[in-house]
Amino acid sequence: MTAPLDIPTPDDPAEALAAVVSLRRLADRLEHAAVARALAEGWTWQQIAEALGVTRQAAHKRHAHRHQRPPKGSVQ
Repeated sequence: MTAPLDIPTPDDPAEALAAVVSLRRLADRLEHAAVARALAEGWTWQQIAEALGVTRQAAHKRHAHRHQRPPKGSVQ
């Protein structure tokens, strides 16, 4: 993982807020992709929650509707 960047504050609040929206969308896409990969690799909701710094219930509520695990014993 890389160190956080020093991001200068734009002089224009509209530009700054637009950047915040873009970063949130990017972070959401990254989170959803990482959760999908973790589930595919057999992670539990508890492990995912711990990695995200949230409760198991919060992680499940946010992501379960997007990610259905294959039934146990099924061939992928």
